Amino acid sequence: MSTDGKIDVVVVEDSTVARELLVYILSSDPALRVVACARSGEEAIALISEKKPQVVTMDIVMPKMDGFETTRRLMETHPVPIIIVSSVYNPSDVAHTLRAMEAGALAAVEKPPGVHHPTYAARSKKLIETVKAMAEVRVVRRWPKAAQRSLPVDFPDAKADRAIRLIAIGASTGGPVVLQTILSHLPKPPPVPVVIVQHISAGFVQGLADWLGVASGIPVKVATDGEVLLPGRVYVAPDERQMKVEASGRITCVSADPENGLRPSVSYFFRSVAANFGTSAVGVLLTGMGRDGASELKLIRDAGGITFAQDEESSVVFGMPGEAVKCGAAMYVMNPESIGAALFALLRKSGIPMALPA
Repeated sequence: MSTDGKIDVVVVEDSTVARELLVYILSSDPALRVVACARSGEEAIALISEKKPQVVTMDIVMPKMDGFETTRRLMETHPVPIIIVSSVYNPSDVAHTLRAMEAGALAAVEKPPGVHHPTYAARSKKLIETVKAMAEVRVVRRWPKAAQRSLPVDFPDAKADRAIRLIAIGASTGGPVVLQTILSHLPKPPPVPVVIVQHISAGFVQGLADWLGVASGIPVKVATDGEVLLPGRVYVAPDERQMKVEASGRITCVSADPENGLRPSVSYFFRSVAANFGTSAVGVLLTGMGRDGASELKLIRDAGGITFAQDEESSVVFGMPGEAVKCGAAMYVMNPESIGAALFALLRKSGIPMALPA
């Protein structure tokens, strides 16, 4: 924060109307201060170097240098928490948003509509909350691929005496890129279903599923209520629904109350994994703020499942996995590539017929 305690924000947006609206919304909160606005990627890079804000809101569609390329260059030269402000109604915008998150952006929110729109208040509140939350991420860390250490395919600690039936993953801030890394290490197709709760703004989950599917080479879909879990598929929890897995192998999605302020919640999901899959489950908790899923990862471990948490060095935010480590929920604490390699080894040693990764 600045010396007076305010959070300094740079707004990057090429549309005059949208830019003025964003400035109006952000300036309405006394904790935030818009210190500059940029109309292009080139202008943004120069302004951010000069103003050194705590947070940047980034448009996606801009002439010459789009939001993806601007984010990539900023993360190479002036790392700063970047929030993508995007239109979820434009599939191209959502695709670019996920690419920007791959380049280092921390979060994405839907562009607020005009002040007279019925969703204006809710979307404006979401934008302000996200800016405040991301300001707490002091260092946006990216792990260089050359420095990663993967476990060998014959992961020595893999348990050979159990049949794995489900891989359950929870993630939040910084999660999409980590999910991409882990899924890319799995056999194609994976011999068991993979089910994911990723905290992401409403409207982006279908784009996330599409992006993960292309990036990993594994079919990824948004889960629907009542569908049967199938091997070779990855399921992502839908917007604004709590998701659980039943002992029958079906997914249930309900409009239950938020947990830890979140819906979908990793905690809600992991409890069902522990209760209904027990020793045949693998639980993985990845980067993210807060403690969602940490205690419930411990339930999976106590039920005989195998549990992983992402390590601090590779986490954008070590909140959720850090809490899991503190409470003894994680049997293994690893970087994303090592988690992916370990999952492959566990599946191989479980005796499930599987193809080698591509």
